[in-house]
Amino acid sequence: MTKWHPDASALSRPVYLSLADQVQRAITQGQLAVGDQLPTHRQLADELGISVQTVSRAYEELIRRGLISGETGRGTFIRAAQTEVDPPYIPQRTDEVIDLSILKPVCEPLHVEAMRQALVELAASLPPAVVLSFRPNTLFARHRATAVSWLRACGVETGAANVTLTNGATAGMTIALMAAAPPGSTVVTEEVGHHTLLPLASYLGIKLRGVAIDEEGIRPDALDAACRDGTAKALFVMPNPINATATHMGEDRRREIARLAQRHNLSIVENDPLGPLLSDRRPPLAALAPERTLYVTSFTKTVMPGLRTGYLVVPDRLLAAVTNRHLVTNWIATPIVAEIATRWVESGFAMEMVEWQRKALHRRHALAAEILKGIPHRSHAEGLHLWLPLGEGRPEATFVSHARHQGVALAPGSAFAIGPGTRPDALRVSIGSTTEAELHAGLRVIVNLLNSDPEPVLLAI
Repeated sequence: MTKWHPDASALSRPVYLSLADQVQRAITQGQLAVGDQLPTHRQLADELGISVQTVSRAYEELIRRGLISGETGRGTFIRAAQTEVDPPYIPQRTDEVIDLSILKPVCEPLHVEAMRQALVELAASLPPAVVLSFRPNTLFARHRATAVSWLRACGVETGAANVTLTNGATAGMTIALMAAAPPGSTVVTEEVGHHTLLPLASYLGIKLRGVAIDEEGIRPDALDAACRDGTAKALFVMPNPINATATHMGEDRRREIARLAQRHNLSIVENDPLGPLLSDRRPPLAALAPERTLYVTSFTKTVMPGLRTGYLVVPDRLLAAVTNRHLVTNWIATPIVAEIATRWVESGFAMEMVEWQRKALHRRHALAAEILKGIPHRSHAEGLHLWLPLGEGRPEATFVSHARHQGVALAPGSAFAIGPGTRPDALRVSIGSTTEAELHAGLRVIVNLLNSDPEPVLLAI
């Protein structure tokens, strides 16, 4: 039986979640090790002066988190850490939950109607190649030419031959990393970065190295230090406020990062799902170091979530590598979706939707600023979320659990940490994932929790 014991005086309501958080912290801090046996439900209930049912709920929560396992006839034990990373968002939304955990643009019925109309028009004038062709170069010649104009609005000047159509930003970043960083190599990135990067790197056999950030994103001095041993092959970076901490890298900082990438001979994977959404756009790294930057953008965060297509801009030296890796992972982008995106770009409708999204996000952020007045947080008026540090004495896991208990789902900052030493203790709060009324209600829950002192524990629960 383990020598570690929970602290009854540190429990807060709901007690089962507070108890579960204490056990999780003990595991993280090394006070509990894999294989250690926890007290029985009755023993722990008697020790803490709480009910057996409360201990049972705490153990059930720890099982849900993948931290303990119960063995019939033997007891409850600390289990090995799970190898798969949990996403920051809840996997399925119910009517009872205000979901501020998943990053989505603002959507209204007009988006559904626009897609319905596009499908009607597509049915009436469907090019045979969209459903019959296997050859990307033949099929997407017109789409690549159209992409050049869209990319220009993103600040990227390129030729059609350097554009690869993808099934969205996730597919684009996967292909780019495969081309830029062979298995066994090291990729440097923000220490609070993209939540899919850790599992993706493990699947691809790539080592990740988190680099310190500040209010403008990745720090040049930290990047320089991380590359001095010569093992880093690529930099994955999100300089626009789609990154978890909602930072917007300035132009001078971008130029310095580009110079460091050139000095250390790094390929750059620049992930920019916001594309032309930002009215105060700064030059992308792809414009400052085009010879080494693979630029990723898409339509899902700016035009419509279901428009899962995008562009990957590739420097000449990596064209063959990207083509080959795209073929073995996707073959080609989904032609019908790419056709709709191309028509919308050509007609100007896609940019109209971007402008609509910009105005909608301005309204949402104004609402958030009013509700969170006086509470430190970082945001961009045309970003899809805000970043809210919790400060001392407010464990992230406890706060997220308490909010969920009150019907609000939030993304924990730890989900974006690159490396075991990074502990943001913050929240990523989506601005566009729900209605304005639900956003208002969800933000009020956050404010109330931040303004509440922990409630003393009752002896019988």
